[in-house]
This record gives sequence, C-alpha cells and structure tokens, in this order.
Amino acid sequence: MNPERTSPGPGLLYRLYQRRLRREIDTARVPHHIAVIVDGNRRWAKQRLQERAAVGHRAGARKIPEFLGWCEESGIEVVTLYLLSADNLSGRESQELTDLFGIIADLATDLAAIDAWRVKHVGSIEGLSPELALALERAERDTEGRDGLHINLAVGYGGRSEITAAMCSVIAEHQAAGGTIDTLAQRLTPEMIGEHLWTRGQADPDLVIRTSGEQRLSDFMIWQSAHSEFYFVEALYPDLREVDLLRALRDYSRRQRRLGK
Repeated sequence: MNPERTSPGPGLLYRLYQRRLRREIDTARVPHHIAVIVDGNRRWAKQRLQERAAVGHRAGARKIPEFLGWCEESGIEVVTLYLLSADNLSGRESQELTDLFGIIADLATDLAAIDAWRVKHVGSIEGLSPELALALERAERDTEGRDGLHINLAVGYGGRSEITAAMCSVIAEHQAAGGTIDTLAQRLTPEMIGEHLWTRGQADPDLVIRTSGEQRLSDFMIWQSAHSEFYFVEALYPDLREVDLLRALRDYSRRQRRLGK
C-alpha cells in the first residue's frame, strides 16, 4: 500500500451527496417563495458554553448570506427570514435585544450591499431601536427596483399583529372613501385583506422551513401559510448545511400539492 495515499475524506463525500441531491430535485417544482423560521441560535451558543446569546445570533447572521446564496443557486426567487418576533420584543432580556438590534441592522446593511438582491422589511418598527429601524428603511430604499433575489426580513413581526393592522387599514380606507359600517362587510374578502398585509403584492410562501427541530409556527405568516408545505430541520440554524436545504427542496418537489382539489 502506498503510505501517501489517503481515503476520501468527508469533504469529497459531502460533495458527492450534494450532487446526488441536486439530481433528485425536480427543477420544475422548485418553490418560488420559501419562508424560514431562523431558530436555534441561543442553543448553539449554550452548547459552546457561551454566556451571551449574542454569540449564537452573530453566528446565525453569518450563515444568512451563505444560505441565501444557496437559495438563489437553487432557483428560489423570494426568501422570507423570521429574525425577530413581536413576542421577542417583550419576552427577551434588554441586553439580548440590544445585541440583536445591532446584529440585524448590520445584516440588513450587508445584504443590501450585494448586487441585485432586494431587501424588504416585513413587520412593525414599534419597539425597535431607531438605529435598526433606520437600517431596515435604508436597505429597503437602496435596493428598491432590483430584480434579483427578493429577501423579506421579518423583524418585529407577528402574524396576529399583521392581520390586525391589515383590518385596521381596510376599515380606515373604507371610511376615507365614505363607506359605512353596513357596506364594510362586502369589502372584507380574503383578497382585500391580503392587499393590506405587510407582504402585499407578493406570492404566499410555497414552503415554510423551521430549523432546530421545533415544530410550530410561532405566529409566523399565519395568514400567508394557509396552503404552504412545511419542513422541519433538526440542525440549529448556525449549523445549517446546504444539504439540509437540498433535502427540503427534494422533499417539496416530491409532494403533491392539492390545494383543496
């Protein structure tokens, strides 16, 4: 045996597995829009004996541009990332929120600097720091009109809050047009409400992915996901690999979406 020869390492095996997965995905059935519940950052930090959750949040933020690149390469056109919920704003410690505000602000700025990518804030600025609100606004303004990957950053987002805001907007618009309470009911259609959501003008997500093994929506896109497919990944978000996404896409491409038929 030649002592200089080595057996194939995990890098080669991983690449071979990637290729196999790509071959098994029906390219005609890749989702147009995926929504991702970014979960597991804090547990990732704890597993590494880090006292501050910010260590995990920064690791998760570093993964996001790479993850979006995988999505773009796979033919996905819209990605919604659930980064900070409305519930988080009242349930997390002030130091963790302060760290998160800065991390997400930097992330929004970095994503906006990538050619062709378009960034949109989905959520309310209420409870966010002025610096984060400004960074989200600037990223959205600076990337408006781009025709590449569309990225929704769900920050300060809650599905119930979104529906409530949409209903209030419908009512205000109806009143401004001279409508009465008697004619309001005629306007309250799913299509009308959809036109007043924070994601108005966008197609609903075809696939919702949640990392870290948890299997719940956590108030995420509860209106838009009415007909979405769901896929749950065991990996904590900072540990997510491209094969995890490819497996989700393979699974999605094999499902029969009846949509009530």
